[in-house]
Amino acid sequence: MWVLPGHASQVVVNVEGDYPALEDNAEVFIGEVEGRSADNLRRYVGTAKKQVQEALKALGYYSPLIEWEVAEGEGEDGLAQLTITVIPGEPVRIASREVVIEGPAAEDDSFQGGIPKSPSKGDVLNHGEYTTLRQSIQNRARVLGYFDGEFVSRKLEVDPEKRTAAITIRFRSGERYRLGDVTFTEGHGFEDSLLEQFVTFDPGQPYHADEIARLSGHLSNSGYFSGVDVDASPGSARDRVIPVTVNLTTRPPRSVAAGVGFSTDVGPRFRGNWREHWINPMGHRRGVETELSGPRQNISTWYELPLDPPMTDSIRLGAGYQREDIEDVESERLTLGQQWQHQLDSGWMQVASLSWEGERFRIGDDERGQSSLLLPGVSYSKLHANSPLDPSRGYRVQFDVKGGHREVLSDVDVLHVNFLVRGLYTLADNHRFLARFQAGGVATNRFDDVPPSLRFFAGGDQSVRGYGYETLSPEDEDGVAVGGRYLMVGSVEYQYEFIQNWRVAAFVDEGNAIDDVFDPLATGAGVGIRWVSPVGPLRLDIAKGLDDEFGGEWRVHFSMGPEL
Repeated sequence: MWVLPGHASQVVVNVEGDYPALEDNAEVFIGEVEGRSADNLRRYVGTAKKQVQEALKALGYYSPLIEWEVAEGEGEDGLAQLTITVIPGEPVRIASREVVIEGPAAEDDSFQGGIPKSPSKGDVLNHGEYTTLRQSIQNRARVLGYFDGEFVSRKLEVDPEKRTAAITIRFRSGERYRLGDVTFTEGHGFEDSLLEQFVTFDPGQPYHADEIARLSGHLSNSGYFSGVDVDASPGSARDRVIPVTVNLTTRPPRSVAAGVGFSTDVGPRFRGNWREHWINPMGHRRGVETELSGPRQNISTWYELPLDPPMTDSIRLGAGYQREDIEDVESERLTLGQQWQHQLDSGWMQVASLSWEGERFRIGDDERGQSSLLLPGVSYSKLHANSPLDPSRGYRVQFDVKGGHREVLSDVDVLHVNFLVRGLYTLADNHRFLARFQAGGVATNRFDDVPPSLRFFAGGDQSVRGYGYETLSPEDEDGVAVGGRYLMVGSVEYQYEFIQNWRVAAFVDEGNAIDDVFDPLATGAGVGIRWVSPVGPLRLDIAKGLDDEFGGEWRVHFSMGPEL
């Protein structure tokens, strides 16, 4: 029995045989017994035996043999100790189970599918499971809108002599309630036509608690409100139709945020943003974002219009400026464009874009260029994870393609394709396996005119560890990394959680930016530690680049952010 240090109980329960659940339950029923003399413990024996009997009955053992002994000065504190020895005997088993649902719910698969299968015939009786069975039927009725449902009978009949139990439950559901019209109270400041687009059910639809929770979640996640109260009480129903009333508290329209971070790819960095969460009754938004680090500085602004449904669909107009100076490549890029975001019925997110990019660049000391490109593009992505901050399993898939043509406001014919997939699986709670694969390609008839932002570079925290940031690339005759036509990067990683929120990791990365798909790849391997902080995972890795010809060496990598 587990007790707090320095507070050893004077009662110990031993159950003969392999019955840890019985022993634990008996100890819970008895609780902590302290500061008693031997005579006092002897007087306590009758109470202790009754508590043990009740504990075993709860788990189906009605005929235990119980013996006891009081020993003076045998406890951890030198006090008297009562030892109770239990031989559990044969358990009571379920001889029959009859669960009958009457009324419309009898034909409702969503109701029937939510009824637990246990306890079933032949199982050892567990009173807790029987209680759960009853409660689950009651809870299912509330969730699905059978608010007039009631138990006609609910019996658990136990015959200790025959060691059998019979379960009989009859539940009459009554008619299912329906959802009525949704009304938004005054004073929120938004057009009703916008708010109605957050509603995913139709008036007259059968009630489901998930629909009410989904409406509340959509409004809370919209970014427009600091408070959302959805009232769908069955007490206000008329003819079993429940009106839905939504009270909204509008959030302050503007917010400013700033933060600092560090990664070995870019070193210290500053991020800041200014955002207007709503600027008119139609729910339009706008904002400005900036990131400043040694190798990269950018600033961008955007204006967003919600579409139907506003939870997933929008049009965003944007403009931005970025300057980069990484290794032997320096560039300045101005971007203007728009994105149309739409979630498909399959759950995939589709983003169609049209942007103009003007870029001035220098590669090494000699190669200089300037480009102007009109780039229509489309991307598809899907994220599935069982937790947003620190998932134990899930995957991400993303595919992007964009291109330009000299006949349509572009200096070069170019098609740029990028594909990324990540996967995460956890085995036996503590063993995590991650895999990552990325591939990309550039099709063009004049690669020298393609700006650095559309070429591929590899190496660094999020690419191939053990190599410098964006140092893996084809080189010119002067040894300057000029970027590749293709990208291939893969990684496998194993993590072991040795204490909560702390994990050790071992990994192997392989990849390169290349001009031919058969060119050799660089390999890096290493170990690291992970801490799941309140703001997301932090990663510290020590990696060795295993290929000297690509500049492999011992490197320390630090980064943060989601693993999918």
